[in-house]
Amino acid sequence: MPRRTPRFTLDRLRTPGRFPGFLKTASVCALIAGLLSPLSQVAAAAEVTAANDYCGGQCSDVLPPGENGNATLAQILLNQAFGTQPDHAEDQLGPYANLAKGYPTLTNATINTFFNDASFGVASDQVASTLSPAGRSDVAIVRDKKTGVPHITGTTRYGTEFGAGYAAAQDRLWLMDVFRHVGRGQLTAFAGGDPSNQGLEQQFWRNAPYTEADLQAQIDNAVANNGTRGQQALADANAYLAGINAYIDASDSGRYFPGEYVLTGHKDSITNAGTIDHFKITDLVALASVIGALFGSGGGGEVTNAVSLLAAQEKYGVAQGTQVWEAFRERNDPEAVLTVHNGQSFPYATKPASPQGVALPDTGSVASEPLIYDATGTGGDATATATSATATATALGSARRGMSNALVVSGQATASGHPIAVFGPQTGYFAPQLLMLQEIQGPGISARGASFAGLSMYVELGRGQDYAWSATTSGQDIIDTYAVELCQDDYHYLFHGTCTAMDVVEQKNAWKPTTADATAAGSYTMRVYRTKYGPVEYRATVGGKKVAYTTLRSSFMHEADSIIGFQMLNDPDYVKSPQTFQSAVQHINYTFNWFYADSTHTAYYNSGDNPVRASGVDAEFPVWAQSAYEWKSWVPATNTAAYTPASAHPNSIDQDYYISWNNKQAKDYATASWGDGSVHRGNLLEDRVKKLVAAGGVTRASLTKAMADAALADLRAEDVLPDLLKVINSSTVTDSTAAAAVTRLQTWLTAGGKRTETAAGSKTYADADAIRILDAWWPLLVKAEFEPGLGTSLYTAFTANLPIDETPSAAHGPTGAHAGSSFQYGWWSYVDKDIRSVLGESVQGALPQKYCGSGTVSSCRDILISTLKTAAGKTAAQVYPGDALCAAGNQWCADSIVQRTLGGIKHGNISWQNRPTFQQVVEFTSHR
Repeated sequence: MPRRTPRFTLDRLRTPGRFPGFLKTASVCALIAGLLSPLSQVAAAAEVTAANDYCGGQCSDVLPPGENGNATLAQILLNQAFGTQPDHAEDQLGPYANLAKGYPTLTNATINTFFNDASFGVASDQVASTLSPAGRSDVAIVRDKKTGVPHITGTTRYGTEFGAGYAAAQDRLWLMDVFRHVGRGQLTAFAGGDPSNQGLEQQFWRNAPYTEADLQAQIDNAVANNGTRGQQALADANAYLAGINAYIDASDSGRYFPGEYVLTGHKDSITNAGTIDHFKITDLVALASVIGALFGSGGGGEVTNAVSLLAAQEKYGVAQGTQVWEAFRERNDPEAVLTVHNGQSFPYATKPASPQGVALPDTGSVASEPLIYDATGTGGDATATATSATATATALGSARRGMSNALVVSGQATASGHPIAVFGPQTGYFAPQLLMLQEIQGPGISARGASFAGLSMYVELGRGQDYAWSATTSGQDIIDTYAVELCQDDYHYLFHGTCTAMDVVEQKNAWKPTTADATAAGSYTMRVYRTKYGPVEYRATVGGKKVAYTTLRSSFMHEADSIIGFQMLNDPDYVKSPQTFQSAVQHINYTFNWFYADSTHTAYYNSGDNPVRASGVDAEFPVWAQSAYEWKSWVPATNTAAYTPASAHPNSIDQDYYISWNNKQAKDYATASWGDGSVHRGNLLEDRVKKLVAAGGVTRASLTKAMADAALADLRAEDVLPDLLKVINSSTVTDSTAAAAVTRLQTWLTAGGKRTETAAGSKTYADADAIRILDAWWPLLVKAEFEPGLGTSLYTAFTANLPIDETPSAAHGPTGAHAGSSFQYGWWSYVDKDIRSVLGESVQGALPQKYCGSGTVSSCRDILISTLKTAAGKTAAQVYPGDALCAAGNQWCADSIVQRTLGGIKHGNISWQNRPTFQQVVEFTSHR
């Protein structure tokens, strides 16, 4: 039976947004009573012995909201009506949330108050259930009492992977089904036409418009190109799929399948009519394409870059305009925080001395390529149009939304002499969560950690017997834009001198209202035109010639290749050292920063298939689709090319410490997204960890506290506000409104500049007025500081390259706000450099001119005070206008984190933290 919500503080969501009013009537009780039936699959408990665990009880992890992401129809209805939760659906959310106020008094002994014990195995008195899936004798799934995490132990490789698939379906079947349909561009037809569903499928399918043949070809190529390991990966995947499908059959016949299948019309709650489609191997590639596009595909944005460069050249002339553009681009800013900070240089995507093949569009000629055709009903109304525009902007931009951080300290600076790591992916907050926890023990596999649902044949981020690893999104540029010259009509292009027809890939979707989604009927066709240089994303003219701008991604048609690297990470006979760890992650073609810690060593490696570009090609801008400007050794049929060698990727072993929060990796290594300047959220980690290392004696608790402290910091307050106040206080503030605002801001800054509750569960920020003032002030001051000097056209173009702000309450693309991750993209570096220049301070990589008040302190001060007064006068309701979850003016709620519903179970929102979703705290005590 479902249990009541635990006693940690949650802000319960309002009226369900996706379920109609009948769920609020008394009739729901009768429906629930008729659906409740004994669904327990608990077998006799059995102890699982921990094998080869060298962590000494010092490995911990957490993944909110909970391990159980499946719920029957009865459980969903109970949750919607009364707020009750299925077992283990929410039991990690409270500990996760409580760290925000609990970290100041954290000790090593209390870490597992906020995290799970991530030791291998389950103690006999903690075994909740043991299951032999499908009656198999070669695998057991043991679940622990505290969190319900599956501990899968197999005596055969096939049985082990079968168990992994079965456990994945037990915990995430509905979510897995949702995301295989996202990857195939079929979400609306499967789950309903809600605008958020439209946005998701459009965002991802635009960048990965694969046919079934494309998906199968990627599997065939990955297997063929990787020898014995490729064959093993295929066998593992087939066993994993067999486990998933065995659970589908068992839950269908036993009628304990996820209730969302009933609510979306796929199953009948009375007759059990309807089907849940079996998974097939191409579904895994569709799933991988979503994860890769979301977290591991740096690049893009070349057309937007071209538009802003043209605006700069129009205002200043070609030479000076280019200089201004380069200054704001900050390709290699000398003040940027670096992950590899020992001075090593790893040149990549640097500015060529004499750019070749650049294909800048004629001013005003650029138009994004339509994705939606033949729309009807809610597929073509105003909301759908706006949703499509947002999805297009997200898909085509170079920014990859806030993913993950890492703090790793060498044993030279720790109290124990062993390295310590606090790290994890920042994958957003969903119900159920995109990731799932598991432990897998079997022939050639020994690991515990998190994996993306539906891809959990291996642990993707976690720990092995005597080592742990994690990743952050890196964002180096593996996507280039080509200008293909059109011929004959708009759907033919020149390829190596031959007029060639574009391929057309279509996905037709239609939906109608269901219990889960009342969106009225609608339909549309998503249509992508593909060339050998990738999908068409824009149309324009270049020198009067009609062109299509296409995007070519090195991982396009290679979504399955990374499986080999993950297989290696799980293999205790492969990963035995930092060097073998680096070798494993070199097999991952997505753009990630990888971190490693064992009892003696730490390591870092930046992965991704970085194409070797033709001499003179500038990765920042579109180039002509001609042989001279193609990637070196590029083979169009397979989209393979020459890639930079492993030694050219930022890498390191046993640096004194590593930090990463999606910041610049190393000197001379350019990332595709803008904003790697003097102020970056990576500084929040750098400053704290550097101080800890200098003092020495670092512990798991002190490193976790550094992460948690940074997670509540307002980057603007900590790193920019002091200089703003320095300008304002350069003379006495006589205006009473401005003076009061300055006092509030200074008081907040003295208190630490954090967005934190007055007390746990108060749902009110300490220094709430100061936070409101800064939130209102920042966009006003940025505009007043830069627009007069840049001009409206260039200022607007630069904001398309880099948004001015990303506060906790800001929207995060088509999936919405309340996403936790904040302060990754913004103009804080520009403001910082400009204000310091105006103050006469030393600035490395300064902007080409002083913008605030045309460079004088007095005029700059006038601008700051004027905008500050305006901001101080804005009410909370104006600054935080409210949304479907929060009333206007509710500052805490506007910032709060919501587990966005991807199924029928809802959770309350929690106080804001800017930290990984899945997180490990590890310190190994010994090594094999």
